[in-house]
Amino acid sequence: MHRKALFLDRDGVINYDPGDYTKSLEEFTVLPTVYEALKLAQEKGYLLVLITNQGGVAKGLYGHEQVHEIHTWFQAQLAQHGVTLTDIYYAPSHPDYSESLMRKPGSMMIERALAKHGISPTRSYIVGDKQRDLDSGAPLGVNGILIKTNAPLLPVVQQLP
Repeated sequence: MHRKALFLDRDGVINYDPGDYTKSLEEFTVLPTVYEALKLAQEKGYLLVLITNQGGVAKGLYGHEQVHEIHTWFQAQLAQHGVTLTDIYYAPSHPDYSESLMRKPGSMMIERALAKHGISPTRSYIVGDKQRDLDSGAPLGVNGILIKTNAPLLPVVQQLP
């Protein structure tokens, strides 16, 4: 439990959030400074863990295949920048269709990552553009950093210890 992690929301933090759902790889646009920010976080010793609600799956707007395609492509892009995502967790449920403890503000995705990778919650941070992102880490002692949707990530990472 000595490792530290940077938990990252996806839509609006990693990629451009158009205001509804990112349904396909064609709609997935990585925000400026993301690669540089994640490289710096990794250099500072943070494991990088993606934590994302994907309620569009429950709504039938896209499927697990599209989510996996986006994540596989993003991991390949990160690799070209010398960055490794330690893990990816996503919650395909939506409260209008199905309940799930995985879905943020629930803490299950972060709990799974803490246990699986031996991460210290109090040394870790979650960056999100919605309060529910931060609420998912708060009961576990994970520090929350709220940013504006589609804001640059680099200034946030530069301030991390």
